[in-house]
Amino acid sequence: MSIAADKLDKTPWVFIFSALAALAFLVAKYGGIEFPQSGFVIACEALLLGFAVFGAVHHAEILAVKVGEPFGSIILALAVTIIEAALIISQMASGKPGVEFIGRDAVFATVMIVLNGIVGFGLLIGGAKHHEQNFNLDASSAALSVLGTLSAISLILPNFTIAAPGPLYAPSQLAFVGFVSILLYAIFIFVQTVRHRENFISKTANKSPSKRSPKRNTVLVSGIFLPVSLLVVVLMAKTLSAPIDAALAAAKLPATFLGVVIAAIVLLPESLAALAAARRNQLQESLNLALGSAIATIGLTVPTLAAYSLWTGSQLALGISSQSIVLLVLTLFISSVTLATGRTTILQGAVHLVIFGVFIFLAAVP
Repeated sequence: MSIAADKLDKTPWVFIFSALAALAFLVAKYGGIEFPQSGFVIACEALLLGFAVFGAVHHAEILAVKVGEPFGSIILALAVTIIEAALIISQMASGKPGVEFIGRDAVFATVMIVLNGIVGFGLLIGGAKHHEQNFNLDASSAALSVLGTLSAISLILPNFTIAAPGPLYAPSQLAFVGFVSILLYAIFIFVQTVRHRENFISKTANKSPSKRSPKRNTVLVSGIFLPVSLLVVVLMAKTLSAPIDAALAAAKLPATFLGVVIAAIVLLPESLAALAAARRNQLQESLNLALGSAIATIGLTVPTLAAYSLWTGSQLALGISSQSIVLLVLTLFISSVTLATGRTTILQGAVHLVIFGVFIFLAAVP
């Protein structure tokens, strides 16, 4: 798990106070109290949403350490999935034009941010400080194969099926893709945490890991505030839906840029942990966090959105544009080259960051 050992015995009070403050605000708002939609109020709402996201991930990590693997990874993945799905569904439920593309944009942005942004910055930071870094080739190959497969069947294949006009899947196809995505994610978790766990542990790591477990009170607090934080994320995301749209319009950004915003919010906590691990010369842990987050968000979020779409009868367009297909294929190709030797330098990091820069620029200026 990504949580530091010195954080096992305490919960930052800011996560507790911010969750309670957000709950009080939401109770008042849904109770009929009208708050002015001023810049200050919106900024406070965004701040509370950010604390809720970080708090939910922190509480999930505490519980994950307590229960151990493979259940720990499942708890963390479910928490991240709920956060991302809540942000996407809050937009889809608004009924505004183009909402059927929001899930696609967020999933695509997740892949690009992870494989180019997080991995690129991690390799650059780690290479600059440690000259050259090593990682387990078997682990990276396994993770990349799963991520590439999920990305292709979720984002590219819908453009080429004939049962429904692209970029849509027919209902039966959508259900099948959702099922195989969950199945592949479950197999990956089994391989990572049970069957071939040794492949995902750094060869330079301590061979006798600590048996230290979070204190009882810490686990109790996290058990209470994890669902509270997730509830805050769900409701606060719905509250901020209109201001986010207005901000994008004011900045003259295309509607598809919302997917970048959602993916960035979801990936931020684990991204910081991954970059910190790379700086400590723990590249294997950094890659586990980065690639694992992407696999979890795609392998679980796409089935969740598919279930929502089938249940409500709303459309879910998953197929990406030709421009995005070029970037995705390039990203997967370069990632396979980068992760093919088990060693990295700043050059690989620079290449990924160039692709990341192109992605961000084209997301803002298609």
